[in-house]
Amino acid sequence: MVAAITPVKKVLILGAYGMLGYDLQHVFPGAVLRGHDLDITDAGKVTAALRDIKPALVINAAAYTDVDGCEDHRDVAFGVNGDALLSLARACKDAGACLIHYSTDYVFDGTRTSYREIDVPHPVNAYGESKLLGEKHIRETMDDYRIIRTSWLFGTHGKNFVETMLRLSREMPEVRVVNDQFGKPTYTADLAQKTAGIAGLDPGIYHITNEGVCSWFEFARAIIQNVVPCSTAEYPRRAQRPAYSVLVNTKTTPMRSWNEALTAYLKEREA
Repeated sequence: MVAAITPVKKVLILGAYGMLGYDLQHVFPGAVLRGHDLDITDAGKVTAALRDIKPALVINAAAYTDVDGCEDHRDVAFGVNGDALLSLARACKDAGACLIHYSTDYVFDGTRTSYREIDVPHPVNAYGESKLLGEKHIRETMDDYRIIRTSWLFGTHGKNFVETMLRLSREMPEVRVVNDQFGKPTYTADLAQKTAGIAGLDPGIYHITNEGVCSWFEFARAIIQNVVPCSTAEYPRRAQRPAYSVLVNTKTTPMRSWNEALTAYLKEREA
């Protein structure tokens, strides 16, 4: 269960009914919640909402996260993940609000085994490109921001890799999962909790994940029994994925391991 934080400032959560958004609701009780009722690509509505709500802190958990879909719908991807952040950053700046925004490990190309906050991004797919554009708009528009890059999210309120593995395990005798893409799985309950602390730190970019590196196959093996490894070449996807998208946290205390987080998640979903 996610521990609640007693808010001292008025908080607005965008994308409040997504997988991460639900956990943020528990951490920030009393926050103003906006989901599909506020289209973040509509600059006029975003500006009006912030003028009306007058938040001190805006947490943006709204995004277009279908990595393969971004290749076929680049206009949607760049609209939601990129251009919308320009108008949101402007509205936050005008309202005097701090902005916390979530980005992704996929801003990196995977040619190195790990990436720090200061490393130069170089995305290899449309999703990463669109998220990097969003980062750029925020950094160039306002000063009081926290960009949280994270990876491989799973949580109790949405579709995710863990649920996909559990379903496929029931439906087929063997589940093939790639063993040559490496990253850090992250539990949205832990990420939401950590967000509260990030709000009190200096402006900038933060890499926040559960600790421990694994391949998608190793992650799957911790969830189901009937999993077998395969290569990326054997399982082609619409969008290229980086071979290594390991985010290194150099700015704040580490979170628990992904194994511990996965155990907690599995218990929570059965409660």
